[in-house]
Amino acid sequence: MRTHPSTLSTYLRRALATTAAAGALLALTAVPGGTAYASSERGKQPATCEFRPTPDRPAARPVTIPKAKQKSHGTVEVRVSTNYGPMVFRLDRELAPCAVGSLAHLAKADFYDMSQCFRLTNTARLGVLQCGDIYRQEEGGPGYEFDDEVNPSLTYPRGTIAMGNQGPGTNGSEFFVVHSFANISPNYTVMGHLVSGYEALDAIVAAGIADPDQDGPPASPVWITDVRVVGQRG
Repeated sequence: MRTHPSTLSTYLRRALATTAAAGALLALTAVPGGTAYASSERGKQPATCEFRPTPDRPAARPVTIPKAKQKSHGTVEVRVSTNYGPMVFRLDRELAPCAVGSLAHLAKADFYDMSQCFRLTNTARLGVLQCGDIYRQEEGGPGYEFDDEVNPSLTYPRGTIAMGNQGPGTNGSEFFVVHSFANISPNYTVMGHLVSGYEALDAIVAAGIADPDQDGPPASPVWITDVRVVGQRG
């Protein structure tokens, strides 16, 4: 069937307009790094978090309480600089939106800068580096706490970063990094995993532990010099 020139011209203009609109939509759903997310992914509702002030345990350093609404999708990359070298963690907001939002908030407030990792373990049950306290092990938090975000199906393989706590619903600034394995119950909020910096983590372990039971202060102090958000997606 032969098409009239004016009809063909109209058809072409409409096709071009449709193509341009599709291109604009794709551009809106793309994020830095070339990853595209479906519109349904970008439309996820934020998580509502309860960050409770702890007046009996005031903030060890000046910091505000995070916003109650936190993103529930996407990832955050955080670089932890230490005197042994840097480590970069990729945190998953979908796994733990409140914990990831809190850690990013504390990093932006320089809460962790020039603090020590006061505990290192290397036993048949537990191999972790514990950080995030300002004064000493399990003392010196951010002046607030929040609930656990646990998943019974998750385990703690090498490279996992998770929240430390002193019982249910007591999350604050403390976190731990698994350098070998952690044969523990799923009572600790998993935030993500190490994507670079295993050399620094292994060097900390190789330096030893100042405790014959292999659960105590690192033999050579581990200093966090800087924690900062270096990337976000989603």
